[in-house]
Amino acid sequence: MIQINDKSFDVFISREDIQGKVETLAAQINADYRDKNVLFIAVLNGSFMFASDLMKRINLDCEISFVKVSSYVGTSSTGRIDELIGLNADVSDKHVIIIEDIVDTGITIDKIITLISEEQPLSVKTCTLLYKPDAFKGKVKPHYVGFAISNTFVVGYGLDYDEKGRNLDEIFQLKENGVTRGEIN
Repeated sequence: MIQINDKSFDVFISREDIQGKVETLAAQINADYRDKNVLFIAVLNGSFMFASDLMKRINLDCEISFVKVSSYVGTSSTGRIDELIGLNADVSDKHVIIIEDIVDTGITIDKIITLISEEQPLSVKTCTLLYKPDAFKGKVKPHYVGFAISNTFVVGYGLDYDEKGRNLDEIFQLKENGVTRGEIN
């Protein structure tokens, strides 16, 4: 168990399970995009650890760029999407893979896909380490998913609680009323 600010968290996904899943996702992407022009776009701040580990295993001739949006305050989504900041790469005539740490409501990823699609890429797909199907309200489900999890609040491996906990190498779930409830599907 760890304590971050006023909340307690228990280990949810171990570093070994995370790294195994990153290896599997990279192998899938390497096979699907062999001989294609790929641009990875990592969504900051949360995806930085996942993007780093994933890119170490990608053996394609590719590029990576970073963008920033914001939709979280504390433990819940605000439902508001700020503008996409930092996309300097030309996406036209490229296959784009958006790297996310977590897709829950899908509002953020839908907005990013819409903004990127305006630049006429060859294709746009999403790769996320975590996906919450029970919370998803978006239009486009992620194509590459590491773990489908229940709708529980998680922290670590880039994910934060009020900007803390991003540096943890495992993923922890919120312990509420002395109980942890999250499930991995």
